[in-house]
Amino acid sequence: MFSKILVANRGEIAVRIFRTCREMGIATVAVCSDIDKNAVHTGYADQVVVLGGDEPAVTYLDIGKIIKAAKDTGAEALHPGYGFLAESPRLAAACEQAGIAFIGPRSDVLALVGDKLAARRLAKEAGVQPTAGTETPGANYKDLIGRAEKLGYPVMIKAAAGGGGKGMRKVDGPEALAEALELAAGEAENAFGDSRLFLERFIENAHHVEVQLLADRYGNMVHLFERECSIQRRHQKIIEEGPSPAVDDELRGKLCRAAMSVARAAGYTNAGTVEFLLDEKGGFSFMEVNARLQVEHPVTELITGVDLVEQQIRIAAGETLSLSQQDLSCLGHAIECRIYAEDPANDFLPSPGTIELMEAPHGPGVRFDSGIMPGSIVPVDYDPILAKLIVFAAGRDKAAARMAGALTETCILGVKTPVEMMIDIVKSKEFMRAETSTDFMDRYFKNWRPSEERGRIALLGWLAAQLANSEQEGGREPPGGPGGVGHRGDPWQKLRNFRLWGQEQ
Repeated sequence: MFSKILVANRGEIAVRIFRTCREMGIATVAVCSDIDKNAVHTGYADQVVVLGGDEPAVTYLDIGKIIKAAKDTGAEALHPGYGFLAESPRLAAACEQAGIAFIGPRSDVLALVGDKLAARRLAKEAGVQPTAGTETPGANYKDLIGRAEKLGYPVMIKAAAGGGGKGMRKVDGPEALAEALELAAGEAENAFGDSRLFLERFIENAHHVEVQLLADRYGNMVHLFERECSIQRRHQKIIEEGPSPAVDDELRGKLCRAAMSVARAAGYTNAGTVEFLLDEKGGFSFMEVNARLQVEHPVTELITGVDLVEQQIRIAAGETLSLSQQDLSCLGHAIECRIYAEDPANDFLPSPGTIELMEAPHGPGVRFDSGIMPGSIVPVDYDPILAKLIVFAAGRDKAAARMAGALTETCILGVKTPVEMMIDIVKSKEFMRAETSTDFMDRYFKNWRPSEERGRIALLGWLAAQLANSEQEGGREPPGGPGGVGHRGDPWQKLRNFRLWGQEQ
């Protein structure tokens, strides 16, 4: 087993990995940009290496700096988290060359499954039909326009080297295709350094379902059932759940067998997911492989009781997978809400700033994975995810009710977040009826606006935070002792009496 691991990431995922390392008795190294020197994740590590600079290109995306940090600190292994370089074959190859264990697939496997077109061909060879689309990148825009006519509208434009919704556009007709292709190519070039595009037929009322896998280097592989990830904005997931309400036992078996077939054909090791689209008739098609730990991995951890990060580390250390398929069962239901610093009433534009106040929910079946605290700076240059709220209950209805309650107890002030919108989503009749297709947001929440009453309560909370800060800066202890919380004269008490969102007790 490793004695020291470097985590080449930041925020809540770095904190999440450090926690498991601590439980396993493994020393840890954090890396950070200048603006992140006092970030939450740096306080969870045994050592911190400041990469110098703030922009991603010279910090979390600088492979040379990250490998040097690992060597200088004596880290034997590197965990990439998700985002940044998590699926970079170049980082994996650099680790291999430096004698550092990469906690993920081999570099050649990352290169194979990271190319969406190559992955589509691989799936087909493994007997799993990909979503109808083009098999080669378009030679030019005119070529792709001709292919779109053959596929039939609507179509999805996708980046061959893509992920995370970058370089993706839905196009409903030929009049909008040329401009969409230009925008998608530019976005793909900026995000991945690769402007190649291909097309897929858009599936109406589809469910986005992914199968979680673990595989070791000795040929052992298990699936850990599926997650539903259909509720998305800008083709990026915001609410996930497991198991999928759209999948019965028969379909689950087919999906999991298909996922394992694709992974075996790729020679896949470590943790990853194979993603599918389900149509209204119960058919499914292969979409892509995500060759990393997923943002929504806690959903699977709660319904299976398996620590996926621990399994990743053990596999990377050369251990045999300790789980057999017979060991695994899916119990209960879990839902995750991603809390971003963004404005859901303004096309989910990023909302950088400083966290003025944060209150996390508690209670049975509630998990809050966070990378922030009061005073945390939310930079504009990085992914805006702040935290993830995950709940577990015996059934879906109970889990949804528990999520609504936990969201109601969640308060993050200083930046805009989608917490209020998520309360409305999980309490909506459409969510409760599991009408969670990929067009859910456009269909039911396109014109969502925040409540004025909730806005007034949030403003009250912000003013309370400012008052507490000014009293501390003035040398006076705020009401209720340090932190100013809990005294009947505490300015936060009014907010508490409204349960944070304007519902009087």
